[in-house]
Amino acid sequence: MGLSQATQSVWEPVRVSNPDGSSPFIILCDHASNHIPAPYGRLGLEAGDLQKHIAWDPGALGVSQVMSALLDAPLVESCVSRLIIDCNRPLEAHDLIPATSELTSVPDNVDLDEAEKRRRIALSHQPYHQAIEQLAKARATKGFPAPVYVAVHSFTPVYRGVERPWHIGIIHDEYDQVAAPLIAGLQALDQFCVGINEPYSPADRVYYTLERHASAHGLAAVMIEIRNDLITNTKEEKTWAGILSVLLKEIAQGPLSIMGKAANIR
Repeated sequence: MGLSQATQSVWEPVRVSNPDGSSPFIILCDHASNHIPAPYGRLGLEAGDLQKHIAWDPGALGVSQVMSALLDAPLVESCVSRLIIDCNRPLEAHDLIPATSELTSVPDNVDLDEAEKRRRIALSHQPYHQAIEQLAKARATKGFPAPVYVAVHSFTPVYRGVERPWHIGIIHDEYDQVAAPLIAGLQALDQFCVGINEPYSPADRVYYTLERHASAHGLAAVMIEIRNDLITNTKEEKTWAGILSVLLKEIAQGPLSIMGKAANIR
C-alpha cells in the first residue's frame, strides 16, 4: 500500500512528482495521505481511526504512483489528511472540514471559528490547488499539450451498512472524452462490475478538483474510484495501475481532439 506522508522525514502539504513527464495525463491524488500535522494531535480520534477511509483513500496513492511511472505522467498529491481539510471540496462546502465523517465524530473539528478555517485552507487546500495550477501553466509554457486530468480515489466496500457491488467506478461530467472510452475498455475486459457515476457522481459534490482545473477550462478529465479492499497491497496496486494505464495509453493514441488542442490555462 502507498505510504502515508506521516512516514516521510520531510513533510510538505503537497508534492509534485515527474512534472516534465511526456504524457498528456496529469494524475491527481486528492486524498493520498492520512497525515495530521503535529499541532493537531489526532483531532480527538483514536489512532486506529486514522487508518480508516475517513482519514484518506487507502491504496489510491500507490496506484497513482505506479500510473505516473507507467504513463510517464506528472503526479500531484495532497499530503494532508482530509480530516484536516478536504481538498476535493469547495470552500463553502459544509464538509470542507468534517465534524462527522461517515459515522465517526471528529471532536476537534466541531464549531471551528473562521480564523481556524482560514488557517487550514492556507495549510493544505490553497497550496494543493495552486500546485496544480502552476504545474499546468509551466507545462503549457514548455509546449506540452493541454492537460488531461485523472483523479485517483478509493472507496469503501460498505458505506453506512450498504454493500457496494462495483469493483471500480468511473466518475465524469459532460466532458466524457476520456471517461466514455475508459468505461468501454473496462467493460470489454468482462472481469469487473463497473460503476458509471457510481458510487459517487458530480452531483454528490465530489468532483470539485476536476471542476476547478478541467471543466472550468473546457478540458477533459476523469475521476477513478477503486474499491479499497482490492488495493490492499503493492501487488494489487500495481495490477490496477497496469490495467488503467494500458487503457489510458490506448485512449491517448486514439483520434481524440483533446490530445492535441492548445491549453486554455488561465
